[in-house]
Amino acid sequence: MFHKEGYKIILIASIILLIAVITIDKFIEIEWIRLSTSTIFLILFVLVLQFFRNPKRNTSLNEHHIIAPVDGKVVVIEEVFEPEFFKDKRLQLSIFMSPLNVHVTRYPISGNIIFSKYHPGKYLVAWHPKSSTENERTTVVVENKTVGKILYRQIAGAAARRIVNYAKKGGVVEQGSDAGFIKFGSRVDVFLPLNTKIDVVLNQKVRGGEQIIANI
Repeated sequence: MFHKEGYKIILIASIILLIAVITIDKFIEIEWIRLSTSTIFLILFVLVLQFFRNPKRNTSLNEHHIIAPVDGKVVVIEEVFEPEFFKDKRLQLSIFMSPLNVHVTRYPISGNIIFSKYHPGKYLVAWHPKSSTENERTTVVVENKTVGKILYRQIAGAAARRIVNYAKKGGVVEQGSDAGFIKFGSRVDVFLPLNTKIDVVLNQKVRGGEQIIANI
């Protein structure tokens, strides 16, 4: 199953692969060169397919739990000042996605979307400390009565050039449902209340839409 944001790219990649195979078969006579070149195009096509995969995730809905919004590795757990929406101290938990991870973004909690904003910006590597405030990004805040307000931020990396954000202010969303997509390497920051109990550790790999990263 592939994410809808990849349909156009997959179609283009399929056409390129078909043209490449036909061209290679017609113009390259040396067998090992023909086979090697075809294999390279096939590998590139498979990489495109795996990047846009959208596996089904079984979310156990729970108002006390915050679940991982994306697949990846936990690279930051620290108390910081959040300057855009809260303008006070929060616990920041950041998850880095390599190009091999599933890049679907999922809502960490159920609730009402009270803030959603896109910011154009730079394309620093996603693990750079300033990427959270200087890179292309979107900021979304979801609120419910149990957890309160949770902010998550999709951040484009050095290779990413487009963030897709489905969150619209005033919308009501369900935990674990599709919130968007980031094309190619990236990261997501989650900002939590200071009294939140963190259930993951640095460098731990997490599974978006299923794994509990914190609870209130």
